[in-house]
Amino acid sequence: MRPHGQAVRAWRLARNLSIRQVEQQTGLNRGWLSRLERGQIRTTADERIQRVATVLDITPDLLELKETKP
Repeated sequence: MRPHGQAVRAWRLARNLSIRQVEQQTGLNRGWLSRLERGQIRTTADERIQRVATVLDITPDLLELKETKP
């Protein structure tokens, strides 16, 4: 899956969650989560995005970067 980092950050902030809280609830390293939000993670396992989406109470497809074709 290609995650959309800005969407992850926007949903996290909308839920008033810190990266540390997401780390604690997902078990994913906060450094990795920070890189994810900054767009430095190009692809990742669907299972990781599922864990983030579950904490954010959204579906994983809302965190996927959609490619647009010209």
